[in-house]
Amino acid sequence: MSLPIADHWFERLSFGDGVTLLWEPHVHPLLRCNIWHVAGRDSDLLIDTGLGVASLAEAAWDLFDKPLSVILTHGHMDHAGGAHEFPTCHAHPAEARAIAEASNNLPLAASAYSEADHAWFRYIGEGDCVDTGDRSLEVLHLPGHSPGSIALWEQNTGTLFSGDAIYDGPPLDQIPGSDIPAYLETMRRLRNLPVSVVHAGHDPSFGRERLIEIADPYLISRSHHDH
Repeated sequence: MSLPIADHWFERLSFGDGVTLLWEPHVHPLLRCNIWHVAGRDSDLLIDTGLGVASLAEAAWDLFDKPLSVILTHGHMDHAGGAHEFPTCHAHPAEARAIAEASNNLPLAASAYSEADHAWFRYIGEGDCVDTGDRSLEVLHLPGHSPGSIALWEQNTGTLFSGDAIYDGPPLDQIPGSDIPAYLETMRRLRNLPVSVVHAGHDPSFGRERLIEIADPYLISRSHHDH
């Protein structure tokens, strides 16, 4: 006999501007990804999919009432674990293998991997635009945390969906696939971005002042990696 882990797996919070945060409260904080739903006029966006422990599609069915573009900021399991629930996902090509493995679409054995195994996967990259009819978000390639980390930038509102490129906590730059020199370039780029709000892959959202408070110590502490 199996017992339920919780009455409901996902919590949600509306920001009142068409942006809804979903998260998994029963997960360890290090793996508690922020899942972002962005409502548009003609279509909606879903940014990241959580661990895939419980069905995101079922938990958020009432949000998914229009055509949905699913964007994965990178391939770590806490962000891409639920991707297999959706017919098509978009991400940077450098994350293809990681996403396929994290989302249970492939066996974990690398020898089983092939391009044909992720026909459901669509590539996006630097400069691409995601359009909902009334909102336009530009894809920024921000490597460092992982090779194909991306963010979505809505210039009109100064809103950045940053994935794990930056969040309100210590950057993880010494894990498999991370790259400190690339991360330094990413932090410099983020520091110069005229953001009003950052909706990150973990932890609470924050503004430009906090972004600078996160970026500057990192740039100072890791500056020797540039030489």
